[in-house]
Amino acid sequence: MKRASQLVLGTWTLLALVASTAPAQPPGGPGFRGRGGPPATEYENRPLPKDDREKKILAAIEEILEGPRYANVSTGDGRLLRLLTEAIDAKTVVEIGTSTGHSAVWFALALRSTGGHLYTHEIDPGRAKVAEENFRKAGVGDLITVVLGDAHETVKRYKEPIDILFLDADKEGYLDYLDKLLPLIRPGGLVIAHNMRHPNPNPEYIKAITTDPKLESTFLLMEGAGVGVTLKKR
Repeated sequence: MKRASQLVLGTWTLLALVASTAPAQPPGGPGFRGRGGPPATEYENRPLPKDDREKKILAAIEEILEGPRYANVSTGDGRLLRLLTEAIDAKTVVEIGTSTGHSAVWFALALRSTGGHLYTHEIDPGRAKVAEENFRKAGVGDLITVVLGDAHETVKRYKEPIDILFLDADKEGYLDYLDKLLPLIRPGGLVIAHNMRHPNPNPEYIKAITTDPKLESTFLLMEGAGVGVTLKKR
C-alpha cells in the first residue's frame, strides 16, 4: 500500500511539473512564452541512454522519425508516454492506433524495466507491417503484440486489468473506446489521449472524462497536438 501511494504521488508530481512548464495555446498564438520565459521544449535535451539496449532503442526511434511520418506522436509526447508508464510501474498497456510504431517503441523503453507488455491495435495492414519491422530493429518485438483489425471490435477481447490505455486513432471513436475499456482500467491507472488540441477532440469524450467524479483529468498542451491524461481514482 505504501509503495502504491508513492507511485501515485510520484506520477502526479511529474504531471504537475510537466503542466507547469508546458505552454498552453493562449490568445497570443504559438509563439507565446508565458511569464516571459522560453517554451518548455527549449529546456529539453536529447534522450540519454542508460545502457546499450536503450541506446539501440533510441537509435531505432530516430530511424522511425526519418521514415514516413503518417500519424506518429512527437518526440516530446513519446517521452511523456515513457515517463508515465515507468512512473506507475505499468504492466499492461493497450494502445489504439499503432501507425508505424513510434509511440509503441517509447512505451517499450518503459516496459523493459517494468516487466510489462504492450498490445497495440492497428487497422491498416501496411502500417502494421512497417511497425513490426521497426520493433524488430529496436529489439523490442518481445514486448509488443500487434492486433490487426478494427479496434472497436478487437478491444472486446480484454478481460484482465489494464494499467494504461493510450488513444491515438479515429478521434470520433475515443468515446467508444473509453466506454468499452474504462471498466478494465485498474484503480490508479491512466487513460492517455492524443490530439487534445489538434485536430479538434470529440467534445463527447471531453465531457466524459471531465464530468465523471471517478476520474481526474488534466491537459498537457505541449507540442501542437496536445495530450489529455486521465486518472481512474482509487
